[in-house]
Amino acid sequence: MKAQHYAPLLLCLAACTTAPKQEADEINDSTTPLHLLQPDYQVPYGELTADEVKADLDRVFAYCDAQTPHRIIDTDGQEVADIDALPEGATVERGAFRIGSYEWGITYQALLDATAATGDKRYADYVLRQMHLLERAVPAFRERDASKDEVADAQMEQIIHPRALDDCGTMCTAMMKAMDRYPELVLVEIIKNYLTFVEHGQYRLPDGIFARHRPQHNTVWLDDMYMGIPTVAYAGVHTGNADYSNEAATMYKNFVRRMWVPEKQIYRHGYVEGLAQQPTYHWARANGWALLTTVELLDMLPETHPDRPFIIAQLRAHVAGLAALQSSEGFWHQLLDRSDSYLETSATAIYCYAIAHAVRKGWIEGITYGPVAQLAWHAISTKITDEGKVDGTCVGTGMAFDPAFYYYRPVSTAAAHGYGPVIWAAAEMYSLLQEWHPRTNDSGLHYYEQEQTNPSPLFYLTEDGQGEAVK
Repeated sequence: MKAQHYAPLLLCLAACTTAPKQEADEINDSTTPLHLLQPDYQVPYGELTADEVKADLDRVFAYCDAQTPHRIIDTDGQEVADIDALPEGATVERGAFRIGSYEWGITYQALLDATAATGDKRYADYVLRQMHLLERAVPAFRERDASKDEVADAQMEQIIHPRALDDCGTMCTAMMKAMDRYPELVLVEIIKNYLTFVEHGQYRLPDGIFARHRPQHNTVWLDDMYMGIPTVAYAGVHTGNADYSNEAATMYKNFVRRMWVPEKQIYRHGYVEGLAQQPTYHWARANGWALLTTVELLDMLPETHPDRPFIIAQLRAHVAGLAALQSSEGFWHQLLDRSDSYLETSATAIYCYAIAHAVRKGWIEGITYGPVAQLAWHAISTKITDEGKVDGTCVGTGMAFDPAFYYYRPVSTAAAHGYGPVIWAAAEMYSLLQEWHPRTNDSGLHYYEQEQTNPSPLFYLTEDGQGEAVK
């Protein structure tokens, strides 16, 4: 070989002898099952226990309990001993949340279900304590201020003289449910007053659908689907009068006709009767109200009601539309179809509750939607502070016909809208985990009707539930 040919050969040999040796523990396709590497999830992912859910539930409940005083106080801040002889200037002691608001009507219902799910009586005892206070306070304030234009205490004024569905719908439903579970409650007159407004006081369009004269004349709000329809439907359960059930089902169909956007399988927030070009913004919490209405209506209508097939089909379409829009973090966006809008907690909690409940009832498939509900719960759990506050909740929101309004609505732990939905979601997830068995298999979360006991991270299903590890 000629000398000029040696140089490249020597360079090649040098390179081979000086290349670093492969480390024995280096992660590569030959040494490691890369599909089992731990992803950097932004929220918890994987298996979940009922005890973990209840721990979060208890923190939220403890905060709500501490922040909602349950006394009537005089002008010196002392508790009024005899509510029936109410002194001038006496008021309901103020806390962080109003005990007669629509947000707290939801919270009462959620707490009743939390006791039913977990057996923990503290939640229902809280409801009973507040309801017993109201059953005595409402007639006392009404009598004391009968000669005045308004009841002096703002919370009592909202209860005694409701002026919108927000003032009475969910509270009426909560009271009817509470009375049916705890007959010792004496709430008949308050319920009657609420129901009279829902049926006869709230403005309606000619076909009976609830409407408002704000922000435009004859505006239909998706919010009112929930603020009124479950109240009417549960009045049918509470009284045994089927006319209420039929009215609720008809109104539901009228809301769907106006508000449903079939190409996206979600609802618009507002509808102005008579407009050829409707404003269409898909606000997350309003879609939550619609979904909650659907599952509540299915719970309340007789199994033989002729409109059940339509309502179940609507439920399945809506859940499919929402599942397609769930973010990688498990939340949903403030504007559902706009992924640059912020991730919002209260809507996520409502969806979590409704989807988990629909799975338990067999209205939708658990294998398909159990993981959707659980991912939502994992997301929610990251917004529950050590103190039990719920973060990331959009504050009270009216309606607008431009995106900036929704994008920039503030969020606050003081927003009462987050607490009832989170408690309801927790109660339902607790129940779901008694009936279904989540397991990770090949790193993905799956819901199984039979508990899977194989410890392998990757397994085939077997009839006995023990599984067969993938070699």
